[in-house]
Amino acid sequence: MTFTALARPIFEQAINDYHKTDCVDTPMKNPYAEGTIEADLYRKCWIDTVQWHFEDIIRDPEINPVAALTLKRRIDASNQDRTDLVETIDSYFYTKYHNITPQPGATINTESPAWAVDRLSILALKIYHMREQVERTDATAEHRATCQKKLDVLLEQQVDLSTAIDQLLADIEAGRKWMKVYKQMKMYNDPDTNPVLYSK
Repeated sequence: MTFTALARPIFEQAINDYHKTDCVDTPMKNPYAEGTIEADLYRKCWIDTVQWHFEDIIRDPEINPVAALTLKRRIDASNQDRTDLVETIDSYFYTKYHNITPQPGATINTESPAWAVDRLSILALKIYHMREQVERTDATAEHRATCQKKLDVLLEQQVDLSTAIDQLLADIEAGRKWMKVYKQMKMYNDPDTNPVLYSK
């Protein structure tokens, strides 16, 4: 089984599980064993799904400004959790492939495997919500047709991205490419590097 064949159903499971309540405050109940890549993938997509709905809520033009600020803080925390989890998934790949000797002329990719997997998780969300638009009974036929065209493109992108991720992993395993794990250095979250915070 390819890695994306493993990941995609887990992403779909997380999205479907979230939408049983469709509430951003619903606690995650990860069905996979702690410390497994499956658990990390499920948690990754759960975080993405909750954040997707945070982003919907905060765009309400009538949102209370105090509530909006509170939500912005939750979005910031969610983004940090997402970044941390991408690094965890990259560490999984790095550990899996660290004994591979790169071939002469091996190259590094523009993004790490986990950041590509991050895009695959977001794409699963786009597909879910675009399909929702296609199936709306309260929308016009024109709206549904437009969304169907967009859904077709998203599904094509999912195939292409899955193929590219699996090829990247095959290239790393064969030594044709090599990878590093770069920690994200988000300065605005750090009280030692954000001047607004350290000047207080």
